[in-house]
Amino acid sequence: MKSTHFSRRNWLKTTALATAPVLLGTLPVRPTLAAPVLGKTPALTAADIAAIEAALGKKGTYVEAQATHTTPLPRNDLKVTIKGEAVPISFGFGGWVAIKHTLDGKSAMLMSDTVLLQEEVNPLMSAALAQGLEIGAVHNHFFYEEPRIFYMHIHGMGSPGELAKKFAAALKNSKLLPANQPKLAATGAQPGNNATPSAGPPTGKDLFDIPALDQLVGYQGVVNGPTYKYTVGRADVQSVMMGTEMTAAIGLNSWAAFAGRQENAHIAGDIAMLEHEVNPVIKALRANNLEVVAVHNHMLFDQPRMMFLHYYGRGPAAQLAAGFRAALNQLGKGNTKGMHMEH
Repeated sequence: MKSTHFSRRNWLKTTALATAPVLLGTLPVRPTLAAPVLGKTPALTAADIAAIEAALGKKGTYVEAQATHTTPLPRNDLKVTIKGEAVPISFGFGGWVAIKHTLDGKSAMLMSDTVLLQEEVNPLMSAALAQGLEIGAVHNHFFYEEPRIFYMHIHGMGSPGELAKKFAAALKNSKLLPANQPKLAATGAQPGNNATPSAGPPTGKDLFDIPALDQLVGYQGVVNGPTYKYTVGRADVQSVMMGTEMTAAIGLNSWAAFAGRQENAHIAGDIAMLEHEVNPVIKALRANNLEVVAVHNHMLFDQPRMMFLHYYGRGPAAQLAAGFRAALNQLGKGNTKGMHMEH
């Protein structure tokens, strides 16, 4: 019987194919960048999804167009402030884990972004390694936050159900595991109760002028409690990591989250960039008075190489949205092959 074990060595022999840009995300592709698609990722089966959700103890979301199952891992046990002001967990302190098949369907990949206190980083790292998972990155996403938060990207290869079990085992003693999270208080009327529910706290729909922000950014976002968030994929790039198509649902995206209110908002987010786009994006953000707080990788062995930049800003939401749009405008302008710095 032929083994279906994923070989990194064999994959490295074929990474040249991974540079062909195709339609993947939501940024518009330029006609000159069009290229043949490498193939479609096989869908996860209902049994795969059931195995993932049983292992993690939580329902997730399956994005059929990207053949990716994602489970949110918010740190609802934390209370976070930025410069002394409380910010919601949905502003950028919610981790996730996603699973999808490789392009050839012979294996699957797990990719996650875990939200950790400083003292939690190395214990989880050791637990993940003990399960045969790997660490792709450890870094900050914010300045000025209390308590100090770090983000660790964990990945692994195997079958969907096996990966979910390994990840859950790694999280067994962590607050990240859904079973270890505090139960959120129920809101609204209970079944069989005819009383009018009391008005809940304001949501992003109440706090922000969403049509105005959507017009500035050029996309529609999603309300998540008191925040409003945009997630934008890369339609002009096909990034392949260990034989797996990296799309928006598995972490290859640019995003912007808004907290506060329209007149006085926080923005935080991430820009997914090719290497030659890094400094144009930095210039655009600084020109719009947004702070760059980190530039780093999230993935290993990805082709083409993707970099990620985290930023933060404070001010009127419309100004912050314009800064995010200015950064997006630097993406997809073509490849500067052979680009180098002259000294």
